[in-house]
Amino acid sequence: MARVRVPVPVRWSDLDAYGHVNNAAMLTLLEEARIATFWTNGQVASGTNVLAGGPEASSYTLVARQEIEYLAPLGHSHEPVMVELWIGRIGGASLEVCYELLSPGGAVAAKAATSIVMVDAATGQPRRLSDEERAALAPLVEDPIEFRRR
Repeated sequence: MARVRVPVPVRWSDLDAYGHVNNAAMLTLLEEARIATFWTNGQVASGTNVLAGGPEASSYTLVARQEIEYLAPLGHSHEPVMVELWIGRIGGASLEVCYELLSPGGAVAAKAATSIVMVDAATGQPRRLSDEERAALAPLVEDPIEFRRR
């Protein structure tokens, strides 16, 4: 498998009244893992960190669609949750990032997918993924996430 594993801490503010990670906070946990995996840090791109990030970037990575399937409640833990990421599809100007969010005990608490569109910052128009971006992302491609209720 060509997955990237990113530990992400659960903050007290991520919890709802039942002591579980709130559904909106779940999107933030996935976002933090995605940014850590794919965004450049403003310096030379390396590994999978090849997508432009931040307000000074020449292009933006915009979320076009997100879907989460919750499999088990995720409570607070002093241990970070592990987010596994991979690419389910690379298109012309887009890609699908797939995730499994693992509880500290290792059980899959949620599955998710995010469709990302590359947009030129100057024009606001979609732009094709570069050869460098495609080459860096290609080793992470595997089957897309399968949701139970589609």
